[in-house]
Amino acid sequence: MSGGFSLTGRVLVLCQSRDVLRAQLEGDGRAVDLAVAGPLRDRVSTDEITPAWACYYFDATLARYCLVGLGGGAIEAGEVQRGGFQVLIAGESFGYGSSRETAPFSLREAGIRLIIAKSVEKIFLQNCQNLGIFVTTDFGLLPRLLRGENIAQSELLRGLQGLSRDVVEAGGLFAYNASRLAGGQPGVTVSTSRRPMTLVEKIIAAHVVRAQGQLGVPSVTPGQSYFIRADLRFSHDYVTAMADSLFRAGFGEDAQVADPASVVLFRDHLTLLEQALTPRHRELKLYDHALELKRAQERFAVRHGVRLFDEAPSEHGPRSYGICHNVVLDELGLPNSVVVGTDSHTCTAGALGALAFGVGSTDMANAFYTRDVRLTVPQTVKIELRGALRPGVCAKDVMLGLLASDEQRAGVFSGRVLEFSGAGLATLNLDERATLTNMAVEASAFTGIVACDERVRHELAERRGGEPLPPPLAADADAEYAERVVVELSTLEPMVALPGDPRNGRTLREVLGAGSVRIDIAYGGSCTGSKTTDIDAYAAVLGAGLRRGQKVASGVRLFIQLGSLGIRRYAEERGYLELFERAGATVLEPACGACIGSGPGISIDADEVTVSAVNRNFPGRSGPGQVYLASPWVVAASALSGALSAPSAGVASGVGGE
Repeated sequence: MSGGFSLTGRVLVLCQSRDVLRAQLEGDGRAVDLAVAGPLRDRVSTDEITPAWACYYFDATLARYCLVGLGGGAIEAGEVQRGGFQVLIAGESFGYGSSRETAPFSLREAGIRLIIAKSVEKIFLQNCQNLGIFVTTDFGLLPRLLRGENIAQSELLRGLQGLSRDVVEAGGLFAYNASRLAGGQPGVTVSTSRRPMTLVEKIIAAHVVRAQGQLGVPSVTPGQSYFIRADLRFSHDYVTAMADSLFRAGFGEDAQVADPASVVLFRDHLTLLEQALTPRHRELKLYDHALELKRAQERFAVRHGVRLFDEAPSEHGPRSYGICHNVVLDELGLPNSVVVGTDSHTCTAGALGALAFGVGSTDMANAFYTRDVRLTVPQTVKIELRGALRPGVCAKDVMLGLLASDEQRAGVFSGRVLEFSGAGLATLNLDERATLTNMAVEASAFTGIVACDERVRHELAERRGGEPLPPPLAADADAEYAERVVVELSTLEPMVALPGDPRNGRTLREVLGAGSVRIDIAYGGSCTGSKTTDIDAYAAVLGAGLRRGQKVASGVRLFIQLGSLGIRRYAEERGYLELFERAGATVLEPACGACIGSGPGISIDADEVTVSAVNRNFPGRSGPGQVYLASPWVVAASALSGALSAPSAGVASGVGGE
């Protein structure tokens, strides 16, 4: 990537004005003037760059579907590629959301070589670096490019340090690693000094890869960058094929996965697709593509001797072993370990006291071969929980509140670790803590983590039959935190996030004060909403409804998704499945689904309204309708009433708490 950058193509400004955006796509160069273009689009998510249905492709075909998820059909298939665009301009939080590398890959294949944005999300930024796309926040470069200047590479890399800069200068992750494995890169500088460390810093320090494969340094400091050894690496059916393709391209057809026992694959994201095929799905032959992704994953598992948590047939249709995050939480992840997966919600396992984070396909392909992932030591924000939640309020409300907080709007959480602590944690079980860490990524955080205390150790012993666990690990008492945020749990009330963004949080009381919100679909599922404690909540509300002679409201479809076979057994043993059916709910087999538009529960029409227990409500992610995010309690209560509602007083006592 030497030689700098000059403009040989066009500039595409992602502005809020649909008319100006269309003018650019149709060849009007005047819209490149930012004063003419008007306000830029903020929070353009990876779902909008490459919608879920486009991610069935993992080759140059993705260029055709670049940015087609922007609202209102602003960009049609193939327009970015045909337009000869080379530079993309955007606002805040560009690349927000999923870790899918298909998003920057589609931009690159469509011709984009430079992104200028007010801010760029961490995983998306790292994926761009791996693929050789320049990213900068320096808007002063645009007029210079338009004047025909050649921008020196040093300017494009301004602000990058450590491994991030080295990877970009080398031309991408694979080029850097070829040099690294051949001994062409400097080793880790080890300091003998120690410093007080946060929980995540301690885990990183123990996993830093030194020369000759040695692990560990005395201490690390935010801003330093290393390769660290992953204890568990995983990928799911949506992504494995692309990671495999990159693995073979980067290391050769005969390359083998290192330490296959520490790699697992999941068939979970597309298991229920056949039950929810829309006309658009059929037009694009997505089910055929999904079957090819399944076959590619199976071939990879056999070729490398890797365990595949596959689907299993049942009388009720396809059933996966479980959603990857739920299985890692309940069965595979360990405290003090490093867990990486090709999914942004890998951070769920932070509830175990693990450093868990999502990576793109290139990072995973590299980790398949080396066992290592690159990381810049992040700063940590300490979230102190005090008091106890009231009945009917849960961890989902805590996170929707944090996502709508002043701290979130000020960027306090961005790129940092959220370390949840405080006396209030003792009132939350493992499932509830997993909701906190799962949704840390929605706050633009690097990950979330909770120290593994005696309560969680006891719960893990029950779930895993007394499996030995590593000794407890906690932050040092005098560790340095970037910020401290206190959450008084007793003051919280049921929350919802308005359609379009998880950060659009409001209290349910505030929303209902503006008028009733009728619903068509209630969806209780996804990695955020299908854990055992979530299932308890659905059962508590629906059971109370049945005792009042109340079932799911006429015209409302309620779907309850089970997160894994283990969670399904839990529901069976307690009689929940029969209860759900009597209440009028449709019980879905273990798998992902409507959360990513690939299962029952998606909307079909734009005027349909959904209340959902999932973690994201980006435009188009769960169909064309409007999606409100809420807790399992609110989802079930709303299904009974036919409109957004809180559960009745007294129904929620005891679930998820002490």
